[in-house]
Amino acid sequence: MSLRKRIPTAIVLIGVLFVVCQYAPKIVLYIFQQAFIVAALVEFYKLAERKGLMPQKALGIGLALLVSPTFYFPSIPLEVALYAGLLVSGVYFVVYFNDLEKLPFFPASFAITILGTIYLSFPLNFLYKIRLDFGPFTLYFLFSVIFLGDTAAMFVGKAFGKHKMTPIASPNKTWEGSAGGILFAIGGAVLAQQVLLRSVPLWRAILTGVLVHAVAQVSDPLESLFKRAVGVKDSSNALPGHGGFLDRIDSLILASPLFYFIVKYLWK
Repeated sequence: MSLRKRIPTAIVLIGVLFVVCQYAPKIVLYIFQQAFIVAALVEFYKLAERKGLMPQKALGIGLALLVSPTFYFPSIPLEVALYAGLLVSGVYFVVYFNDLEKLPFFPASFAITILGTIYLSFPLNFLYKIRLDFGPFTLYFLFSVIFLGDTAAMFVGKAFGKHKMTPIASPNKTWEGSAGGILFAIGGAVLAQQVLLRSVPLWRAILTGVLVHAVAQVSDPLESLFKRAVGVKDSSNALPGHGGFLDRIDSLILASPLFYFIVKYLWK
């Protein structure tokens, strides 16, 4: 993708993200995140439609917005929301798939609709929880690790990459790029620790950077597999130079919950 397109979009995204994370009331941050999740979920379902899987988009969005309040209202148990979502889904599919023409599409439609919620809404809501429980500086630590690591992996891979890492999911990713990404993720962790989180021991910051970015390097090609399966490079062209909303948060999908658990249970 052209840097001429990527850089202006990145500046706008980073600026909006900083303002919302640093200054916005928690309800604004929550709504902002839900909008991003819904946009990514719509892109995910459109990818599925390319394979004829018939995701029920309105139901899936409703399920995602049923899971999300459990992160905003601690009094609402996650297991209750999940059960309610499963019950609503059961009623919907029993009523909707009521003829023989639709029946062959039921298993894939049911699976992909619910998968969208589990795959996107559940893990990405941990970003809100990180901000709420640990403050914006901890969230910036995560962003430093992910964004610096991802950027370095791309440039190092282009310059020095020879050995393919995930040739099916992400043909351009290499082990050399992966190593560069880990090194810069460590650099991002050290920088964030020194500037924002001096109370966190340096060795813990470095270890966190390695673990989180290693998981991000699984999360990214996992999302790419969905795109490769339908023959597209980006989930959409909504963000000039960056693809779609799903493309922008792919590394965070698996990395965000892990980072939350590390901070909660190991940063003591």
